[in-house]
Amino acid sequence: MSKQILILAGDGIGPEIVTAAEKVLTAVNHKFNLNLDWEHGLLGGAAIDQYGEPYPKETSDQAKKADAILLGAVGGPKWDQIERSIRPERGLLKIRSELNLFANLRPAILYPQLASASSLKPEIVAGLDILIVRELTGGIYFGQPRGIRELENGEKQGYNTDVYSESEIKRIAKVAFDLASLRGGKVCSVDKANVLEVTELWKQTVSQEHAENYSNIQLSHMYVDNAAMQLVRAPKQFDVIVTGNLFGDILSDEAAMLTGSIGMLPSASLDENGKGMYEPCHGSAPDIAGKDIANPLATILSVAMMLRYTFKEEAAAKAIEEAVGTVLDQGLRTADIYSEGMKKVGTAAMGEAVVNAL
Repeated sequence: MSKQILILAGDGIGPEIVTAAEKVLTAVNHKFNLNLDWEHGLLGGAAIDQYGEPYPKETSDQAKKADAILLGAVGGPKWDQIERSIRPERGLLKIRSELNLFANLRPAILYPQLASASSLKPEIVAGLDILIVRELTGGIYFGQPRGIRELENGEKQGYNTDVYSESEIKRIAKVAFDLASLRGGKVCSVDKANVLEVTELWKQTVSQEHAENYSNIQLSHMYVDNAAMQLVRAPKQFDVIVTGNLFGDILSDEAAMLTGSIGMLPSASLDENGKGMYEPCHGSAPDIAGKDIANPLATILSVAMMLRYTFKEEAAAKAIEEAVGTVLDQGLRTADIYSEGMKKVGTAAMGEAVVNAL
């Protein structure tokens, strides 16, 4: 198996956090003799500045030959006024779609050292370990028709289409059930089947896949509004949550904040063969870009996910995760997770500390 990585730093804080993560990647590559090779490319606003489009052919060619992609973040106010079809975020949607990265894995894990950083009481979130499996290449973000039109009375109307086929639902359900079999054995499928026909089909299809192939897994169903409430009320009731693109986008960010900071959470977007794009859950945070204060740990932990899911290097993945734990034990904190009595450090220093812990 080839071991080729494409690194896309992106925009905003992307270059800073990716630089820190790349140093960790270099260290773990050497320590475990992984024989990984990587090159750099452009996506999002950085690609617009260079090529006039957010996902140019040059980047597409690189992405297709890579086994895994490490992404920083895309977007920022600099590109807010350009044509919607070529804004940075469209590049992100396009690469996900082109590479068929349909399964988005977003863990919400609370490091015990950060229990006090959560906005919820420690007893509510202590020991939290949730995995949200979000369908990433279908649903309302990709459905057609879509647009803004003018009605006969001159009023403008915006419209989007939420659409899922049985095959799309079945393949993401399989991912969720397979992962649950390696964890706590529970899947909660989130829908809005009482209102939306598309999620009524979602519920039916997930239930059928469960009955036919995964009866050993405990399956429950929950409406998305109740799921949002339950994540705050009693989050530890969940093991694996599986849901569509829109609901997954929202719920995974909510779950992220249970852990104290979205700056701590990695993600993986996988195709059917394990090729993946790995990125932190947070955005490009242009307001703090270039100030050496962004938290690089989510990006560093994304490297660990890449080693685990694409390259099957479990020992190397665990080494990175343990190194992050060591750094937190040492009391080092970036601004987003800082609390009284800890030592505040910047982006680069936090990355170097993880390298030293490795």
